Amino acid sequence: MATTRHLFSTPFVADMLQSAEGLSLLREAIETEKARDAAGVDISNIGGWHSNTQMLEWGGEPARALAHKAMTLADEQTIDNKSPQDSRFTWHPEMWANVSGKGAANQYHFHPGSFWSAVAYIDDGYEGDTDPDLGGELQLQDPRMPMIRMGAPDLRLKLPDGQPMHSEVSLRPKTGMIVMFPSWLQHAVRPFKGEGTRISIAINLVAVLKSPA
Repeated sequence: MATTRHLFSTPFVADMLQSAEGLSLLREAIETEKARDAAGVDISNIGGWHSNTQMLEWGGEPARALAHKAMTLADEQTIDNKSPQDSRFTWHPEMWANVSGKGAANQYHFHPGSFWSAVAYIDDGYEGDTDPDLGGELQLQDPRMPMIRMGAPDLRLKLPDGQPMHSEVSLRPKTGMIVMFPSWLQHAVRPFKGEGTRISIAINLVAVLKSPA
């Protein structure tokens, strides 16, 4: 009898930030920095405002607490193959903010040089509106390039539940949500059509060896 194994899965972690005060303080820090540096930078963003990557400095204690949360999630999902009980590695975080109004989006990209990447949603911008046409979804692309270049696009691999495997996954953000995925995973944000303002924070975690004791 034939057996089927599903190999090389891609982890995608989702959690919720529990502190309303922390979200408020992060929003204040981002609004202050945006007022100081209205131009920001342009990287993967199409429209909207993208801060510099020094949020750990100008974001204060709330930013450091969020980085610690991401690092804790990463520790739970990672193992040092040569030292399973006491990892030789720690994380160097890099952090920035995105503020997106109507029409803003992010093109597909990945984060070379990092191990994990995370996104925390300080305000989803939907203002309670559940209309799916508002867009703004986080898009995740199947990293197995042949899957998105198949000569028979209507023919799909079958998942364990019998459903077809898709080459792209969409996630509608929620205020307070934090997600984490390997930095090599291609991701994008669909154009946001809400009347509110989307505020999010991105975090890259670079694996570095711990300093000798």
